[in-house]
Amino acid sequence: MSLGEGVQLGVFGILSLLAIGFAVGVVFAPNIVYSGFLLAGVFLSMAGLYLLLNADFVAAAQVLIYVGAVNVLILFAIMLVNRRYVFKPLQLGWLRNGATAAVCLGLFALLATAITQTPWPEQPIAAISSVEVIGGHFFSDYLLPFEVASVLLLMALVGAIVLARRDFIIGALPEDLSGGEQSLLERYRPLIAADVEDDTEAEAAELASSGS
Repeated sequence: MSLGEGVQLGVFGILSLLAIGFAVGVVFAPNIVYSGFLLAGVFLSMAGLYLLLNADFVAAAQVLIYVGAVNVLILFAIMLVNRRYVFKPLQLGWLRNGATAAVCLGLFALLATAITQTPWPEQPIAAISSVEVIGGHFFSDYLLPFEVASVLLLMALVGAIVLARRDFIIGALPEDLSGGEQSLLERYRPLIAADVEDDTEAEAAELASSGS
């Protein structure tokens, strides 16, 4: 084994351990916001693995799309809908955990068998531009999944906009608010009401001008 192959193998091991560690942290983190940040670590580790496979375009797309768009969108959704739930312990939880562990072990055994039984080519394959290959597959074999993914991302973006533009409801105070939260809402209620009134007057004036 040459020095370059040893370095590549070491980097592969480090990135694999980082990806597995971040993934375990996503599942077991006590705070869901921390899980979102750990998910970004998983995506970055996967981008490093793509670089080791000479798929530079896929690595850049991994960082731009998953870390820069999807993960940020997930964090925005978590922070905008940051409600605290009290989860009750599930009945027969050990049975569900056992079934999940059995499925994970079965998938691991299946992947390990496929990797060991696949006749991998020993000679290096001629390098082809990854951008050209990906573009050809996108607009031929995987056109429908590509469009479906685009629609799903658009739906997620619209949902984030709807969550970000939640309007204040000027009405009775919620009964489950504490005294400090009620006094704070009472303090800002006139400002909120004035803001809503100004918006209503501006819309009415705009409609009147457009009608005339």
